[in-house]
Amino acid sequence: MLPPRKRAIVTRRLWSQLDERRGSEQGYDAAGFVTDLRLACVTPHVARKSRHSAIDGRTTRHESHALSQKHRKRIEEAFGWAKTVGGMAQTVYRGIERVRSRFILTMAANNLARLPRLLAA
Repeated sequence: MLPPRKRAIVTRRLWSQLDERRGSEQGYDAAGFVTDLRLACVTPHVARKSRHSAIDGRTTRHESHALSQKHRKRIEEAFGWAKTVGGMAQTVYRGIERVRSRFILTMAANNLARLPRLLAA
């Protein structure tokens, strides 16, 4: 569960944006955070914990929730590949520009690695 101070900061940041849906990882599947989002009229598209989830049927019954979780999984796969295969788990570069360049190169390599499977489909 998030500390109250961090939860307040994250909730405030989400409130300031105009979109009515917010997606986040399993760490944000906490009753207080989900309640704060609902009070702000924001639909929480949070990855569910396997046990004791704060996300109930009001959110999960909609097709948009399943679609957002599917997209989240695709994004997580790309970042997981970048960390394991692409060597981005712990970068050896200093400076934002160098790290950004390495990240772009790694994600381009990820796209090239995925390309044969996409063309075959």
